[in-house]
Amino acid sequence: MAKITRVEALMVDLVPKVKRTDAIQSFVSQETPFVRIHDADGGIGTGYTYTIGTGGPSVMKLIEHTLGPALIGREASEIERIWRDLLFLTHATSVGAITSLALAAIDTALWDLKCRRHGEPLHRMAGGAQSRIPLYTTEGGWLHIETAALVDDALEAKARGFGGSKIKIGRPHVSEDLARLEAVRKAVGPSFEIMTDANQRFTVDEAIRRARCLTPLDIAWLEEPLTADDLMGHVRLSQSTTLPVAVGESLYSHLHFREYLQQGACSIVQVDVARVGGITPWLKVAHMAECFNVPVCPHFLMELHVSLCAAVPNARWVEYIPQLDTLTTAPMKIEDGHALPSNEPGLGIAWDHSAIKAQTVAGSAFTLK
Repeated sequence: MAKITRVEALMVDLVPKVKRTDAIQSFVSQETPFVRIHDADGGIGTGYTYTIGTGGPSVMKLIEHTLGPALIGREASEIERIWRDLLFLTHATSVGAITSLALAAIDTALWDLKCRRHGEPLHRMAGGAQSRIPLYTTEGGWLHIETAALVDDALEAKARGFGGSKIKIGRPHVSEDLARLEAVRKAVGPSFEIMTDANQRFTVDEAIRRARCLTPLDIAWLEEPLTADDLMGHVRLSQSTTLPVAVGESLYSHLHFREYLQQGACSIVQVDVARVGGITPWLKVAHMAECFNVPVCPHFLMELHVSLCAAVPNARWVEYIPQLDTLTTAPMKIEDGHALPSNEPGLGIAWDHSAIKAQTVAGSAFTLK
């Protein structure tokens, strides 16, 4: 055991390489706060979190003024105790996105430090259940993309060995969504999975209507059809359709997942390690979902989620959206359409710290001792 002696933090602002639009917004920026935790034995753990364009400076201030100072002098290996203490310290702002995102940056850094201390990769340290996870791609399925390009991207993904493609839905009329999806289904055949994502666009009645129209296409799931706080709406939808209903990227507490699972409001869990508050609560959600015989298919952050998915037995897919290439020295390993977790000690992400430093947002960096 070794006490935490120093906490460093900074933020990088990443611009997506491609245009990303869905039914409610455009993804124009990824604010990426980083935290590095040092212990008395010289160990260092690196963690991170993200936003899609707003809130990053608030995350940084919460770490600087509240969470970071509370880490100094704590035993770095007591991750569960630290996570719970920090959650209680911020109980006046929990549950909330800013708090969960800030907790995630710290929690992932502590897990990285622990894994490095033991010389083990995260996927084994956290469970070691799988050696590879199937990939599906989202990068070519954004809502603004024309139908012909959707088809081309899905065919390319299939040729690379990917198991599926996600197509954004939420065009003004269901017939528009249907025409796009029918074209992709016709091109890729029945065995290639088509995921759909509404990004919380619909009312309950419209979601039920669209689910009915999409059912003949045998889609893999209907993702975020309703606002995330409409639990009973998801219950009504799930009871009205045979399509799998996927939720989770917009839930910020493991306890919210409990409610969805208890009520039968979803059949796929898409827990996001940053938005739920870190690896510690992510694993709670994954194991809870396993108890309900529900698979985990996490949202975004493929470079970290590949190791978490490999750690648990009920992870089914990793979502392919590359975003960290300019900040790493090696990409996530892909083989035959599957994501392979790194066997290097730590989170399994090969950070390029010089590149991170060079892209740091001016005025965002600070050090606590």
